[in-house]
Amino acid sequence: MKIVSVVGARPNFMKIAPVADAIASYNSGAAEDARIRHVLVHTGQHYDERMSKLFFEDLCIPRPDVDLEVGSGSHAEQTAEVMKRFEKVVLGERPDFVLVVGDVNSTIACALTAAKLGVGVIHVEAGLRSFDRSMPEEINRLLTDAISDVLFTTERSAMENLAREGVPGDKVFFVGNVMIDTLLKNVRKSEGSAIREDLGLGEGPYGVLTLHRPSNVDDPGVLTVIFDALMEISREIPIVFPIHPRTMTRLGEFGLDGRITPLEGGRRVDGGGIYATDPLGYLDFLCLMANAGVVLTDSGGIQEETTILHVPCITMRENTERPVTLTEGTNRLVGTDRDKIVGACRDALEGRFPRGEGPELWDGKASERIVRVLVERFM
Repeated sequence: MKIVSVVGARPNFMKIAPVADAIASYNSGAAEDARIRHVLVHTGQHYDERMSKLFFEDLCIPRPDVDLEVGSGSHAEQTAEVMKRFEKVVLGERPDFVLVVGDVNSTIACALTAAKLGVGVIHVEAGLRSFDRSMPEEINRLLTDAISDVLFTTERSAMENLAREGVPGDKVFFVGNVMIDTLLKNVRKSEGSAIREDLGLGEGPYGVLTLHRPSNVDDPGVLTVIFDALMEISREIPIVFPIHPRTMTRLGEFGLDGRITPLEGGRRVDGGGIYATDPLGYLDFLCLMANAGVVLTDSGGIQEETTILHVPCITMRENTERPVTLTEGTNRLVGTDRDKIVGACRDALEGRFPRGEGPELWDGKASERIVRVLVERFM
């Protein structure tokens, strides 16, 4: 069996790393003619030399066999360019399957290219639905699942979504969450990070913030309300904000960049404030999350990671495609309502948040199950 796996953006790295590990582990004990030939392609959808190097080193991901170097652009430009360049890879490699993860533009672009060339498509993290088609990721999820031949799911609700959409049950496999495989493998290693000391966080509670969704950062009214809430919270605790470049641009355009407290020599001053940092490597960010009093986000993956870390997560969205983090985790949806954001933070800091039991099969072995299914069912 020959599989071409695709990464395109930083969240993909955490999902592909354990799959690559599990394939290598299987191959080490398999006869030569029973091994999986694995080719790793990086589309370059999100590419930053320093950050990519950090993630590949932190997660011990093999260097990509192919780098398409697509770069940024509009959704249409990026998707079209990935398809154009990836088609040559598929024609050259002639794989049995193309494996895609998550819901970024590279996911749908490579899945669509493979399907049109008659190559099987494997989707890891299939069936997640926010039921909000204004989100580009939701369109990517729906379309990728519709053309996939093998669908691996992270939670029971995803199975129900796929069944409702008419996906045959014999294509769908509930295996758990590969992002959690990566987290559990690295959480102890992350304890060696010096990021808290480097930022001068001390021993008191602090918050971690991520904010990047267009619905939150492209609307000046919405972003102002969010920052009104964050400013009130930051009077009580420091908030560390590894900032997306696009978000920083919007803060400047909307006159909100003055609400960011400057770091002095790379460290915070005493007291509260919202402290922006450059994007962080995986281990540094995991260390920050694991020790935070509260995490505020509009990201999907962070809702999952905080659930396993038992850290309160406040999601500034009206919906989530990961409902198990609400019912069995530490996640709370608050939308972009100022009072709800502030109230949820106070609940978190005062211990009025569920600790979470941990969802079914989020045990660090999802990637092993994926490889077992591929070998037993398709080899």
